[in-house]
Amino acid sequence: MKKLFNYFMSTLNRGHQRSVKARKNIIASFAIKGISILIGFIFVPLLYNNLGPVEYGIWITLTSIIAWVIYFDIGLGNGLRNRFAESLAKNEHRKARIYVSTTYAGFSIIFGILFILFLLINPFLNWSVILKAPPDLEQQLSFLAVFVLGFFLLRFVLQLVSVLLMADQRTALSSIFDPASNLLALILTIAVILLAQPTLLNLGIIMAAAPVVLLSGASIYFYNRDYKRYRPDFKYINFKYFKDLANLGVRFFIIQVTVVIIMSTNSIIITQVVGPEAVSQYQIANKYFGIAMMLFVIISNTFWSAYTEAYVKKEFTWIKKVNRSLIVIWVMVLAGLMVMLIFADSFYRLWIGKEVGIPFLLSAMMALFNAVYIWYIIFIYFINATGKITLQLYISVVVAAFNIPLSIFLAGPMGMGAAGVVLGSALTYLPGAIIAPFQFYKIVNQKDTGIWAK
Repeated sequence: MKKLFNYFMSTLNRGHQRSVKARKNIIASFAIKGISILIGFIFVPLLYNNLGPVEYGIWITLTSIIAWVIYFDIGLGNGLRNRFAESLAKNEHRKARIYVSTTYAGFSIIFGILFILFLLINPFLNWSVILKAPPDLEQQLSFLAVFVLGFFLLRFVLQLVSVLLMADQRTALSSIFDPASNLLALILTIAVILLAQPTLLNLGIIMAAAPVVLLSGASIYFYNRDYKRYRPDFKYINFKYFKDLANLGVRFFIIQVTVVIIMSTNSIIITQVVGPEAVSQYQIANKYFGIAMMLFVIISNTFWSAYTEAYVKKEFTWIKKVNRSLIVIWVMVLAGLMVMLIFADSFYRLWIGKEVGIPFLLSAMMALFNAVYIWYIIFIYFINATGKITLQLYISVVVAAFNIPLSIFLAGPMGMGAAGVVLGSALTYLPGAIIAPFQFYKIVNQKDTGIWAK
């Protein structure tokens, strides 16, 4: 056992320092994500069985709508990640603090305006109609929308500390906030179920507020210790740097909007075309097959800021080596998705505890979507890390324009139901999955010119 441990440690610490750091982050992130998955698997049947399929479907749809706002940051989160990583690679610490302070200021202004606007228009929104919910839930949903949006906005400002951790190649540490928040929410949810009457309103507030509590504590801790020299300060706010962040950020923002269109509208389309019960089926299948994507994103996300550092230092051999390793892992993921598809029905019954009637076609389309999307992110994470995202921007806008009508057509007239919506998403990402590898190879071979280099 000791020899095995020593071999593991020697393998873990072998190679480039950046690779060693990445391996340690990946292993720690897997452990953290394993805890997160376990909590999620407990949470889904707990909510499903206490709220019922209709109210659970309503909750999923409402959070999908509210979640749009976390993308409306003008891309400043990803812009900060790239610029902070570049500043660290160049030892420009004052510049890094300016970027941090300016991003916090920009977020506060943007989200403050958004929340005020929402408070003004919310009284005129009929959430029962929007979510196709029973009329007696209308007032409860109106209150819930305000609380959930407010906490979502606060969460997005506070989680900038997580962006700094990722930019500093400490992705494992940055990923601990979500499972910790979910664990807190789970404990409070169980308490409500045991001690009071669980409702959509009180459970919704618990799930939205828990991350804000955790991130507030994390921000106080890290800005007084590890990142004290980068702590946001009014005197370091410089909106000249905001232009630099916004120049890169606006392109990220538009791409993020297309992600919202492609991903977050799925629940809404299914609700309107099929019904809330189908949203529950979609969500359960998505949670199951999403495990593969979740695990692969852990690996890819670890390399984003490492890619930025390597690109700034022109270490292309290291970048190519990492890419080859990711392609090998993708092949293994394909095999895993096939196994998951074969055992999907058995897993659903074991997990949820009763017959949920998820069609095989929906499971098959989920497997297909994950295969296409994972191939796409192998290359797009590197492209994002370099900031050369103009081509990705154009492709994303064009395909997103077709996503909603295509998904509605496949779900409705073609009779595929929720499976048609998932197939629509897979077809939407296919052009990017074909073109992104070409841009990757042009960049790493320093042959990128024109649109490939912007």
